[in-house]
Amino acid sequence: MKFRFQAFDRAGASRTDVVEAASKAEAMEVLRRDGLFVSNVERIGEAIASQGSAPRKGFARRGKGGRLRLVAILMRHLSVLVSTGTPLVEALSALERQAPDAVWRAILSDIRGRLEDGSTFSDALAAHPRYFDAVCRSLVRAGESGGKLDVMLQRLAKLTRQQLKVRQTITGAMVYPCLLIVVAVSVLVVMMCFVMPRFSGLFQTLDAPLPPTTKLLMSISGFVRGWWWALVVGFGGAFGGLATWLRTESGKRAFDSFILRVPQLSRLSRALVTARIARLMGLLLESRVPMLECLALTRESLTNHHYANLMERTQESLTRGESFSSGLGGGGLISPSVVEAVRNAERTGQVGPVLSSMADFLDEENEVIVKSVTSLVEPLILITLGLVVGFVAISMFLPLFDLTSTAGGGGPQ
Repeated sequence: MKFRFQAFDRAGASRTDVVEAASKAEAMEVLRRDGLFVSNVERIGEAIASQGSAPRKGFARRGKGGRLRLVAILMRHLSVLVSTGTPLVEALSALERQAPDAVWRAILSDIRGRLEDGSTFSDALAAHPRYFDAVCRSLVRAGESGGKLDVMLQRLAKLTRQQLKVRQTITGAMVYPCLLIVVAVSVLVVMMCFVMPRFSGLFQTLDAPLPPTTKLLMSISGFVRGWWWALVVGFGGAFGGLATWLRTESGKRAFDSFILRVPQLSRLSRALVTARIARLMGLLLESRVPMLECLALTRESLTNHHYANLMERTQESLTRGESFSSGLGGGGLISPSVVEAVRNAERTGQVGPVLSSMADFLDEENEVIVKSVTSLVEPLILITLGLVVGFVAISMFLPLFDLTSTAGGGGPQ
């Protein structure tokens, strides 16, 4: 195990470093033999775990997608190593040595240290909830209790890879529309702040009558150049206020309701959440996790409160003796085809496999839906950009056209 220590040497200089030892007492003894006066010794993993879920240096730089990628790689490698008979501690030690950064290395070191101290793998993962959620820990616990940890790790590897694939599909599909929006805003800012002032000076020199659209653009250009700082502060404050409100309970509920009302966005959101529910429920049921616990774990993993409430209502209906399919069918959030497939699976006792098969089908269909939604958004942005830029260009050149036509008409006379 690795311990981080703070100590003073014989000259009184402060030292902070890492020492490897079997226990904290042995680490302190090693440091004393080196002539150091120890002020603090702490196992690296304990320092990480003791900070809970508060933002930390290293963790704050990595988003949820980055954490999911690390977990996906870890589960895939562990499933291969454990299935070949490699002890779990040795497998973690090998993965720790090839970890990409110090923070992830410290987490793996802490998990390995807890295993060496006698903790179970699921309890060691529970010390890092930001990386290993309740579904992951529950599957590992089921694998440990059933003696099939390698099988559960393979299922977890498949689950995390699929989640990562869905996230990357959505992110990749949004890159081009976001790029178009950035280009559109940049073009408008350049035209308003740099191009329009030059034409404004030209129009004043010519003292020609200006069309209403040109006057409007000149006024907007003057306002932007004179009050750009107020616009920056205003947009920044509005964005910050919106982000803060969306983190509140009322903001989350309003945003979730908005997502489910926008036509194309609602279709995509419903399909993605339904596929996630089907995959999680199918995987948990196939792992012999009790149905009520499956519903509770799935509810914890959902961010949309409408679907989380649906899972809670389904859980309550099961306690009253009703069927799983009848609980899913309430509220109209789950498509009728999925509900009917679950109803038929209940008769045959194959709910888990059927949900997993439905999840595979829904994930393939969702890729088509994502492409269709982005194919509608991209031309809409291009058309809007073309109309706005065309309007600005015509408004700037229209007075010059009028002057040209006036000069041409007055020449022969």
